[in-house]
Amino acid sequence: MNRRTLTVMALLALAFALIACQPAAATPVPPPQAPAESTKPAPKPEKLTVLCGAQEDWCQAMTKAFEAETGVKTSFVRMSSGEALARIRATKDSPEFSIWHGGPADGYIAATNEGLLVAYDSPSAAKIPASYKDANGHWNGVYVGALGFCSNKDVLARLGVATPTSWADLLNPKLKGQVSMAHPASSGTAYTALWTQITLNGGDVDKGFAYFRNLHNNILQYTKSGSAPGQMAGRGEVATAVIFSHDCVKFNEEGMNSLVVSFPSEGTGYEIGGVAIIKGGPEQEAAKMYVDWALTSKAQEIPPTVKSYQLPTNPDASVSAKSVKLSEVKTVEYDFIKSGEQKSGLAERFDSEIAPAPKQ
Repeated sequence: MNRRTLTVMALLALAFALIACQPAAATPVPPPQAPAESTKPAPKPEKLTVLCGAQEDWCQAMTKAFEAETGVKTSFVRMSSGEALARIRATKDSPEFSIWHGGPADGYIAATNEGLLVAYDSPSAAKIPASYKDANGHWNGVYVGALGFCSNKDVLARLGVATPTSWADLLNPKLKGQVSMAHPASSGTAYTALWTQITLNGGDVDKGFAYFRNLHNNILQYTKSGSAPGQMAGRGEVATAVIFSHDCVKFNEEGMNSLVVSFPSEGTGYEIGGVAIIKGGPEQEAAKMYVDWALTSKAQEIPPTVKSYQLPTNPDASVSAKSVKLSEVKTVEYDFIKSGEQKSGLAERFDSEIAPAPKQ
């Protein structure tokens, strides 16, 4: 072996030695992967609790239909508007109900101002006219009904009094102890009557209260429920009741055949019955489903099946021939925003100034 061959072999050995001393290449580590999104659908709501402000059979028909369509077990408790608002307010830290359905918008506006309702942009709300819903989605109207007089024609004939056609007619001395209405603190119907008088007096609260101070002498009883005075009239306990006209029609159809509906010539108020999600309620997803459903034409065509003839707010819903259209009645320019803002204070004033006053 010559010197040249030895030199080449030495250089090769040195090269191999240098390669052996290099650190081994690290195995590439893939970047961390985000966890794959679950394709598992959210669990379907199983139950729903509703605070209902309409007639008992209306509440039952609506909740039963929703349960049948969705499979969500649905229960309800019936309360007048004022009671419902007081209950929601008292349980705001631990709500019992998830949905409030039925009863005048004044209560829903008061609840909205107190932060008790959830803003929800329901896809079904697009069908509801802007004048029948909250611009921010805190509540939506599901029906409309005009306030009127529900009189027993037989009792009126016995008293020698014509069917009332004005607010002034209710002040007739012959009707002493023959008129009934609910208390505005508990009833949305009665609060509608109170705000109507304030509106008829140009927004003057004192003048509005002056009317009820005079009417007080003819009032037999202030009831808790807004529709109860109509049943009293139907039984002949009073001559006239101040209630929503559709309730009077309902009682007539149910056998109180002496009842007749009339409207005040000066103008009358009306209600927008609402639906809303209660803030913090235990079943929020089911509540959204309920609002979506309640605003559909299908849902709003259910009330006439139980003789409740309010006007639906969904323009696609069929209207019963027995429903009183607002265009057929002289209505006041009812400011629901102002009435809702002042509801609590005015109801308290009525309770302290009018209801306990001695009869003259």
